[in-house]
Amino acid sequence: MSKSEKQKMLAGEIYNSRDPELLERYHICRSLILEFNHIPSTELVKKSEILDSLLGEKGDGVWIEAPFFCDYGENIRLGKNTFLNFNCLLLDCNLISIGKNGLIGPNVQIYTAAHPIAAQDRIVADPEERYLTYSKPVSIGDNVWIGGNTLIMPGVTIGENVTIGAGSVVTKDIPDNCLALGNPCRVVRQL
Repeated sequence: MSKSEKQKMLAGEIYNSRDPELLERYHICRSLILEFNHIPSTELVKKSEILDSLLGEKGDGVWIEAPFFCDYGENIRLGKNTFLNFNCLLLDCNLISIGKNGLIGPNVQIYTAAHPIAAQDRIVADPEERYLTYSKPVSIGDNVWIGGNTLIMPGVTIGENVTIGAGSVVTKDIPDNCLALGNPCRVVRQL
């Protein structure tokens, strides 16, 4: 039995991002995000209900500031008391998991989507597909603070009790209990 494009996407294989099943969820996600981003901040119950419909998992006490953006929503897992500040972008073509007590600064971008580097390997003649895409999951442990304007690349794992300095570009795994920063992000000391 052949895999669906969604199964390929979640398995990290090349998949067609224009697949009807994926586009259906994409459009549902866009509708929910549009609604979430335009609800007054005082309507906490309504915002929480939308997040319950949007996200794969949402622990108690999760708080997301608007505007917030993602591709599918259902591939995002947020642990309890995690906070996402303004203008976060989570390209959840694969699983993005953030543990409990996460602090995600403004303008943080977490990417799971990737493409072959060489143009001849990336671009295809099929107008329905256009280009080749694959994805890798991102995992962020408990008690992690990600400073504003940080980029987290596909396939990265960040351990527990980590602080990532603002403006970092995280291209490789970061171990538990450390301060890491820079472009590329690197450990500067243990905590």
